[in-house]
Amino acid sequence: MELRIFTEPQQGASYDDLLRVARTAEDAGYGAFFRSDHYLKMGSVDGLPGPTDPWITFAGLARETRTIRLGTLMTAATFRYPGPLAISVAQVDQMSGGRVEFGLGAGWYEAEHTAYGLPFPPVRERFERYEEQLDIITGLWGTPLGETYSFQGKHYQLTDSPALPKPAQARIPVLIGGQGVKRTPALAAKHADEFNLPFVGIDFAVEQFARVDAACREIGRDPAEITRSAALVVAVGKDDAEVSRRADAIGREVDELRLNGLAGTPAEVVQRLGEWRERTGISRVYLQVLDLSDLDHVELVASEVAPQLRS
Repeated sequence: MELRIFTEPQQGASYDDLLRVARTAEDAGYGAFFRSDHYLKMGSVDGLPGPTDPWITFAGLARETRTIRLGTLMTAATFRYPGPLAISVAQVDQMSGGRVEFGLGAGWYEAEHTAYGLPFPPVRERFERYEEQLDIITGLWGTPLGETYSFQGKHYQLTDSPALPKPAQARIPVLIGGQGVKRTPALAAKHADEFNLPFVGIDFAVEQFARVDAACREIGRDPAEITRSAALVVAVGKDDAEVSRRADAIGREVDELRLNGLAGTPAEVVQRLGEWRERTGISRVYLQVLDLSDLDHVELVASEVAPQLRS
């Protein structure tokens, strides 16, 4: 099982904070550094110094890291037009030497749209736009050099686009996730290299992965082509006191984290991840690290948890 680091910068982080975590994760051997795409804090934190844009962040990290992969859970389709977004992501992929992974979601947090003057259509329209964006972005990247790309949809129209620039990778991995029981699995079957379930229980994950598998079979795709992953908040310590300190630092209760996330000693967390792997078939976990000043936490999981998952 591969472990990745997942951050929520809108809760309060500068670019330099993210760079420190990304470099620590890279040196510790994590597979990837991911971040959310939000423009407004959530909860009682002050959110200072304010939000950062993921693709500007990754442009910097692309040049200041060497090997770690970089990606979003999830870029919001409501924030950007698909053509310029395809250009930005492809450019960052070039800048990183082919280390980008692209998670795209429909967008859900209305308050951040209101705060920054962004349209927030009803859910049906948001999902329609999301579907079209996936078609357009992957279509632009996949158009052979020298050919053009056109698209006529309900919300977006492209005519004779040169479909440039191209990513460094032959195919940027596309991540899709979510709890929708019909359209989301169908969209994953069509586009996803990875299907991610953030902050859900094991029972629901089993059911949702089964829906994605069924949607794949409906279109003649092998479900095994889609990597299964989960995102879980983490609070690991060498002893109960350290676990409690880390839970307190992020405003969570240890017992609640044991139930809904990953909390405990390394041995306890390994056991919990083993249960996830056995029941759901996941091969990748995104560890939601909320205290970005606690680099020892990142290193502890890498040294005490990750080796046991590889054995």
